[in-house]
Parts: sequence; C-alpha cells; structure tokens
Amino acid sequence: MQVTETLNEGLKRGYTITVSAAELDAKVQEKLVEAQPEIEVKGFRKGKVPLAILRKQFGQRLLGDAMQDAIDGAMRDHFESTGHRPAMQPDVKMTNEDWKEGDDVVVNMSYEALPDIPEVDLSSVTLEKLVVKAEDEAVQDALNNLAQTAQNFEDKEEGAEAAEGDQVVIDFLGKVDGEAFEGGAAEDYPLVLGSNSFIPGFESQLIGSKAGDEVNVNVTFPEQYGAANLAGKDAVFECKVKAVKAPKAAEITDELAKQYGAEDLDALKKQIAERLEAEYAGAARAVLKRSLLDQLDNLVKFDLPPSLVEAEAQQIAHQLWHDEHPEVHDHNHGNIEVTDEHRKLAERRVRLGLLLAEVGRKAEIDVTDAEMTQAVLAQARQYPGQERAFFEFVQKNAAVQQQLRAPIFEDKVVDHIVAGANVTEKEVSKDELQKAVEALDEA
Repeated sequence: MQVTETLNEGLKRGYTITVSAAELDAKVQEKLVEAQPEIEVKGFRKGKVPLAILRKQFGQRLLGDAMQDAIDGAMRDHFESTGHRPAMQPDVKMTNEDWKEGDDVVVNMSYEALPDIPEVDLSSVTLEKLVVKAEDEAVQDALNNLAQTAQNFEDKEEGAEAAEGDQVVIDFLGKVDGEAFEGGAAEDYPLVLGSNSFIPGFESQLIGSKAGDEVNVNVTFPEQYGAANLAGKDAVFECKVKAVKAPKAAEITDELAKQYGAEDLDALKKQIAERLEAEYAGAARAVLKRSLLDQLDNLVKFDLPPSLVEAEAQQIAHQLWHDEHPEVHDHNHGNIEVTDEHRKLAERRVRLGLLLAEVGRKAEIDVTDAEMTQAVLAQARQYPGQERAFFEFVQKNAAVQQQLRAPIFEDKVVDHIVAGANVTEKEVSKDELQKAVEALDEA
C-alpha cells in the first residue's frame, strides 16, 4: 500500500492512496478464511468447504468489502502516523473508474486538518464575578405574586358590574344555526374574564354584566379549531350570569407557605431567596462566561479550516434569517446570503470552539453517562407522553447526541478554566446585573 502526498497548502492536505492488486487479493483471502468455519455448501460439511470453491462462489461479493477495508485501514494508519485530525469528513474518490479485478485500486483523499492550537497561559485570565443577594423587596414581590396566584374570588356587592379580572359564574348553552352542539353547554362554570380560556371575543362580551343578567354572546369559531364540525362557524352562546366575584389575593401567612410545600412563612421566604439567588447566579455566570470568551479570543490566534468557518457562517445566516421571519417554519425559502458579518462571527465561534475543545482534551474533560442522561431527560420533558420515543430517537441519532453533549462539555471546560483564573467577586444590585445581561445582547 502506498500513500503519496499531493497537496500541502495551509491546512489543506491531499494524498493518493494505492492499494495493489496483490494486497486486495490477500484481503479477500483473509475474509474467506475468517468466514470458512461458518459456511455450509451442498456436498461439504460445515466449515470444510475448500477455499477455492468459496472464492469462486463468494469472492466477487467480498471484493467490495475488502476494497473498503483496505482504504479505511490506509486512512486510519495515515492519521495515526501524521497526527492529523480532519476538520470534516475527508473527501475520498476512486480515480480509476474503469477498474477491473486484477487492477490496483487508486483513490484520492483530501481534507482540511485541524490546526495546532498554541498553548495559552490561562493563569493570565482575569475575571470579575458579579454577586447579587436577594433583597427583602424582591422576596416580598415574589411572595405577593404567589399570593396573587393563590387568589380567591369573593362576591361583589349586589348590582356590581363584571370587570376584567373578575370571575363570573355562568350557565351557558351554545348553538350553531339554532341547534345546540355537543360540548357547548355547562352549569355553574367559573370564568375569569381576561383569562383567554374561551373562544376569542367570548369573555369581552360579559364585561359589564351583572348577576341575574342573561347575555347572548356571539362568536366565530377559529378556522383551525380542534372540532372540524365547528371550525369557522358562527355561534351564539346563551349565558345566564349567576354571580360576579372580585379577585382577592391570598393572605401571606403560614397557611400560604404550606400550600407551596414550606413548613412556615419564614421557610418559604428562605426558599424564595435561595431561588432568586440561584437565578441571579445563572445570569452572572453568563456575564462571566462572555468576559472569559472575549479574553480567550484575544489571547490566541491560529489558522482556521475554511470549510468549518463557511459551514458555521451558513448556519448563523440561516438562524438569523429565521429569527427575522418567525412565520416561516420550513426551509423552503431559497438561498440565504452569507455576509462578511456572518463570517466574522463564524470565525470567532470556530476559533473558540477549537480552543475549548483542545483545553478540554488536554485536561481529559469528558461528559459522563449520567450527565448525558440528565440532558436527555430535560429534553424529553418537552414532549409529554412521547418520552420513550424521544429516548429511542436520541439513541439512534449520533448528531442529536452531539448536540446535547456539546454544551455540557463547553460548560465543564469553562468551569475548568475559571477554576485556574484570577477571579474576584463584586457585589452588585439586581438592576446592575440586569444591565450587564442586557449588554450581552448588544455586543
């Protein structure tokens, strides 16, 4: 087997791989010997079929496998001996298309090698970690929201009109073309006006009604309504208002705390403070991570594989186009132009991605099975009732597994770098943290 270099330009590499006819024949013979014990042919006992007969019967079929094995082996040996890591799948093409049995096999292989990543003095990285404590005001606001969520409704004074946010207790009967329809009637139904839980236009027509009123509500079912026999149809709901009630927030007491699983009000306040500080810590980490990536981007420069940059630029352009056109859910939108701005952002992402991958490789950082399982579980929760199908989909799809693994790996590498960096803490207010987070989007 012979490997000859044909291209060495920047990160681009090209080679001609020649597998001699004799080597190929030996590979076929090897496969026949390997298969012989399991083959049974009429007139011979299992495992006793002469190799000459096996070659005549199965040789042609094994030739393609032998050819592929030989080429794959040559590529594997090449990457082991050179230390090259291809940026993307190598392009391999057979040159002698008129090949026939007995000829040498000649293929051209080309790829872009990943660059050598220079050593970076990570101890020179200086970071500021923003720390926000949960203020009493923020905890109280959260308590008020919980009390609002746990609100009750109390009867308004006699003759009071229903306003948005009030609850009306109604009997109703829906009709289409004068005929009642299935599922269109209920008694003593508590409806909060403004909740948008009914057909568009229904709730607004009950604003201003009083207990004892009878109101005909005229609506049109949406064209995409779940029941096909009602979709797009005009309907009249005969409503009798039996009560009008105003919302009343629950009292902030130990009883409210127990509704949310806390032992008492003090325990609930502590839980809220911990949750708020965890949210603040997450936002502060995003700010710290951006600062780290900005510094790393300036600390090191190296050649980038053009194919990776172009692929990333196209992905960025595609994603930004869909962000600007949220009404388009498919990919039938024609070609999307990749701009210099897209390429500049792609270069940064590719450079940082390669650098973090190299730091992680040298530090022997890996994503554990337990971490992957947690990531899959988190994604599966987005598909209630279809969790098993999602798990099976992930198991069979290496690309999806990589999409789940990549952010976990990156975060672990970031934590590794931060652990060795010069980090100082700075206590700031919630508003100051918010401004820092907003600045991330503006950058």
